[in-house]
Amino acid sequence: MQRRHEDLAQLIQRRLRDGTTNHHPVVIQQAIKRNQSLQLRVADRITAFAGSMSFVYIHAVLFAAWMIFFERNPWPTLTLVVSLEAIFLSTFVMIGQNRQAEFQHIKADHDFETQELELRTNTDLTRQIHTLTTELHRRIMVGDDGKASGTT
Repeated sequence: MQRRHEDLAQLIQRRLRDGTTNHHPVVIQQAIKRNQSLQLRVADRITAFAGSMSFVYIHAVLFAAWMIFFERNPWPTLTLVVSLEAIFLSTFVMIGQNRQAEFQHIKADHDFETQELELRTNTDLTRQIHTLTTELHRRIMVGDDGKASGTT
């Protein structure tokens, strides 16, 4: 049991492990799935970096240096590099969107199953309460001798 817990902890992202809040089971399941695949881990890291301000600052400095020191007008090589980078980054964005859609679908299925189970449980409890209330009413309103209580 302890070994399985250690393996599980290695597969779950640090932000999910170290938090004090409980997470939806689907969140944990998706984190494990993403961390089991090298390709998904690489895509997550690239997407996280590409969505940061560090990415913007580094690119601003690199593009300025390229335009000033390496290539003069109209920057044909820089245009090619930026276009290729945009193609790859848009692919990573689509990968992230597809994974998010898959996550939402799995979470919705899990939530539906949970709600259905709660509905069945509540329905069963309501039926049991009705049965007990009916029996209690019958015993109070009709005495053991078959006469209605409260009559003399």
